[in-house]
Amino acid sequence: MSRAVPEAEAGVRRRIAEVENALGDPDDAGNPVGFAALLAADERFELSAEAERRLDAIGFGAEFVPAALGGRLVRADALARVLRPVFRRDVALGFGYGITSLFAASPVWAAGSPEQRARLAELLRAGGRVGIVHHSLAHGNTMWQGELVARPDARGYLLAGRKDGVVNAERAGAFVVYARTGQGRGPASHSVLLLEPDAVTGAGMRVLPRKPSTGMRGCRFAGLEFTDCPVPAGALVGEVGQGMQLALRTFQLNRSLVSSVLLGAADTVLRAAVRTVLTGREGGQGRRRRTVLAAVFADLLLCDAMATAVLRCLHVFPDSAHLGAAAVKYLVPDLVREDLEELGTVLGAAGYRRDSVHGFLQKLLRDLPAAGLGHMGTAACQAVLIPQLPFLARRSWGVTPDPPDVLFDIRRPPAPLALESLAVAGGEDRLVAALLGAVRRLRDGGGPRPGHGEAGTRALLCTIAEAFAAELVELRDRFASVALDSRAFAASAQWAALTDRYVMVAAAGAALGHWVRLEENTDPFLADPAWLVLALGRLAGRLGLRLPDPPPDCVERVYGEAVARLRTGRGYDLHGVVPHGSGGAPDGHAAAGRDA
Repeated sequence: MSRAVPEAEAGVRRRIAEVENALGDPDDAGNPVGFAALLAADERFELSAEAERRLDAIGFGAEFVPAALGGRLVRADALARVLRPVFRRDVALGFGYGITSLFAASPVWAAGSPEQRARLAELLRAGGRVGIVHHSLAHGNTMWQGELVARPDARGYLLAGRKDGVVNAERAGAFVVYARTGQGRGPASHSVLLLEPDAVTGAGMRVLPRKPSTGMRGCRFAGLEFTDCPVPAGALVGEVGQGMQLALRTFQLNRSLVSSVLLGAADTVLRAAVRTVLTGREGGQGRRRRTVLAAVFADLLLCDAMATAVLRCLHVFPDSAHLGAAAVKYLVPDLVREDLEELGTVLGAAGYRRDSVHGFLQKLLRDLPAAGLGHMGTAACQAVLIPQLPFLARRSWGVTPDPPDVLFDIRRPPAPLALESLAVAGGEDRLVAALLGAVRRLRDGGGPRPGHGEAGTRALLCTIAEAFAAELVELRDRFASVALDSRAFAASAQWAALTDRYVMVAAAGAALGHWVRLEENTDPFLADPAWLVLALGRLAGRLGLRLPDPPPDCVERVYGEAVARLRTGRGYDLHGVVPHGSGGAPDGHAAAGRDA
């Protein structure tokens, strides 16, 4: 980034620093909200009450409230960065404290009445919680099973049914409920209700006993049971039958945001693995371990590039963001899961100890499926992407122009987030357009000027970019051959496999679209194509593409930066800023160069 920090970026950094300072150094064994304390709370099946108290003290709930309602939510990509300090300490804390409240509140921000928005904003700003009661979904986990039915009556609705696995059911100040109000499985079958427990009279609503979970054990999952519970007509959010549309619209924010904040958790494991290598005796494992660390670091940068582009797409191209949101949720959790397994080989048995940061990996691997980052997420994203890819192959790929720079320029704030403007289908494929645009720019010599020793790496980057463009041509021909009215298409395993390939092409487009727009005065490491060559080379390997191996100094340059960032406390993302409370260097050094 430029040496001069723009005002908007400075504001985001202040918010990140406020969270880091509130939670303190996670590696400090004496910190009551450090890793040791958080893991101890998890063993007790609790969230850290002290961590929640500290987040309340800085008004963290305002992050989930639009600025127009007195909160701080303006930019989705900025929100993700502010949430990462929480997620790099405890995924369960991130979900249980607040992000599920945002997911619940999003339909109200998108379609609620002024009164509904004001009441919910006041609740969240005061540190309250909002529970979300999802509609029933095939392939879902406990949070998605069961259904509520709302029958009209003279004063509004009578709500009946049971839903298990609602986060914060015991302590939510409001619930956003997806209830069946129509017959069949059509798009108008469900509506959204804003239910405030204080307004419920009698025994119509019952909170069931808490059910401990295997993952995110500190989150309080409990059931809700409704027996002809009276709900006033004013509880309806938006219009009758608008539930599915609101879900599809707001899931775009949910999917993109979760994919981004997950990188905060991966940052913690990578930091521990780098520290382990620096403080241990590598022996014959030294080169292999450095290669793993460099590869994972490169993966995280690519994932950040994709997640950030998609989050910004919510602002810049609200008619098309649903495509990127499904693609990033489809790919990033799987890449991160594979990276965590690789880091486990570096950490060895220490990665599964129950004390301090080393127990974080074991806990994280338990938490991810419970957070919806497993089969359920993949199946839901396939359902979004597969029916649209034949249309995109015909009407967008190779036709849609290169996106404007604002989509990738992380220094420039986009227009404020407007959830009500998000479309649920149609639009253009902006990530594929970015891939083809980047290939053209590279052919014309665009992108950062090569530094010393980087010319060969840049040439390899051009070769890799061309290979992804060729993969797109093959995908376009395959998808364009599909009959658009084919009912068997969406259920075919063949097309699901091609969708796997598509999301990797989209990820390459996001990363290349970011890199070719970097300016001369940017961070020298990010301008160096070494990290992108490593990341795209790994994606190409997953596609089965045959490409030249990266030069050995690529690995060393990226590994050197990973060490330098550990020693200076910088994050393993595109921004690389120094968060307060990030912990010190393992060997006492305050700083280190890239050749460490």
